[in-house]
Amino acid sequence: MSRTVYVNGQYLPEEDANVSIFDRGFLFADAVYEVTSVLDGKLIAYDGHVERLWRSLKELDMAAPCTPDELLEIHRELVSRNGIDEGLVYLQVSRGSDGDRDFVFPGAETKPTLVLFTQNKPGLADNPAAKKGAKIISVDDIRWGRRDIKTVQLLYPSMAKMMAKAAGCDDAWLIEDGHVTEGTSNNAYIVKGGKIITRPLSNDILHGITREAVLRFAAEAQMEVEERLFTIDEAKEADEAFTTSASAFVMPVVEIDGVALGDGAPGSVAPRLREIYIDEMRKSAI
Repeated sequence: MSRTVYVNGQYLPEEDANVSIFDRGFLFADAVYEVTSVLDGKLIAYDGHVERLWRSLKELDMAAPCTPDELLEIHRELVSRNGIDEGLVYLQVSRGSDGDRDFVFPGAETKPTLVLFTQNKPGLADNPAAKKGAKIISVDDIRWGRRDIKTVQLLYPSMAKMMAKAAGCDDAWLIEDGHVTEGTSNNAYIVKGGKIITRPLSNDILHGITREAVLRFAAEAQMEVEERLFTIDEAKEADEAFTTSASAFVMPVVEIDGVALGDGAPGSVAPRLREIYIDEMRKSAI
């Protein structure tokens, strides 16, 4: 049975869904996106994702395709129609199609393209990978400078993930001037002497919705947090490390560039934060 997806006002079987070949998301990566996780059939951290979406649209001078309330209804309808208990809702907004290819933005009469679809992910909360921990490599960060805008310009992160796969690892951390910026699709952290260290917010990294929640929960749990730059060499000497993202929540990192962290197994901080995050998200899901 095919999924029901949403394209510009219509709920359709996925095989019947299409957008114009002149859509600017396809031609120029002129589009932004969000991914919201679903637990127990409900959306988690939804308000944060919508707030960030509107910020991304504003930064790119792109029109909103609908109201926040309409967007929530679309999310809920797709979750219901596709029977998602644990999974993801992917949302993408492009500047739309002006009927041809032109570097110049189209006029206000061109409507943005809005696409949403679900992904069924049973076991999202009880992910075996979180018990084992991830092995990562480091690669140069050669992305554009506005990483705070959640655009669909994901070619290099995709390439970095393939570099990690070729090296027999799970993911990659991106390095700029010797310092870790973030992961390919997640924010990065190290733990040293019980202190959680992560890069501060700027245009250099994505302002992670999961990041914000996890740091808040860490502070509430009396964990010490320091927001500063850290080097990849410092990361290799850390007691433990982890990443956060909307789809993987809190994921322990047990190896960096072949160097095992601690005893090579998830430490105490990351699993505890994962437990807290999932518990609190279940309580506040909508």
